Amino acid sequence: MRNTEREKIKILLNHWIKHNKEHSQEFREWAEKAEGLGEAETSVDILEAAQQMDKANDALVRALKRLEH
Repeated sequence: MRNTEREKIKILLNHWIKHNKEHSQEFREWAEKAEGLGEAETSVDILEAAQQMDKANDALVRALKRLEH
């Protein structure tokens, strides 16, 4: 892989990781609001989405570490 492509992938991975963390946090905030409105099942679904986002981020972090080594 050319160095310019490798660097672009690193930049993208870092961007995606940061972006996903922000979304995950926002999901959790809205899950809490839904819970407060008595929408427990909706809250559970939103929390599940946050957990899946975290899992996706774990894979992106692993990819970044592999690329850096």
